[in-house]
Amino acid sequence: MEVEVPNYGTVKFSAVLFDLNGTLGEAGRVSKEVKELLKRLCEKYTVVVLSSNTFGTLGEEMEGIPVRVESVKDGIEKAKIAEAYSPYAAVGNGNNDVAMLEAAELAFCVIGPEGAAVDALLVSDIAVRDVRDAMKMLLDERKLIATLRR
Repeated sequence: MEVEVPNYGTVKFSAVLFDLNGTLGEAGRVSKEVKELLKRLCEKYTVVVLSSNTFGTLGEEMEGIPVRVESVKDGIEKAKIAEAYSPYAAVGNGNNDVAMLEAAELAFCVIGPEGAAVDALLVSDIAVRDVRDAMKMLLDERKLIATLRR
């Protein structure tokens, strides 16, 4: 996607990278609505879920969804894998997401039920209260323009 945002600049990316725990889901579980939004995003972008798989549910939760799944041990590895998908948009909430968010063309911080690390918030372009809000913005670039324009 490439979108020109008035008085902000051009935002261009072809992949969307998500953290799992605290971002796509809570305690390793992803809602049906979020799974449906992931499927819609897959029609428009390369969608990647990067996770340390803390709750051991990554494979099960992503089954049947055409996303790429990347297991990572920490934020350094997450950022290194993310580089391969540049230019990308990233959605995360934790300290292990900071480097991935910082290198993204567009970064969303989800401040959800599991909270968000302050550093993740500070390096993000947009803060949302729910991952569904970020996903809906990625599906309709007019919402991105409305938020980012100056």
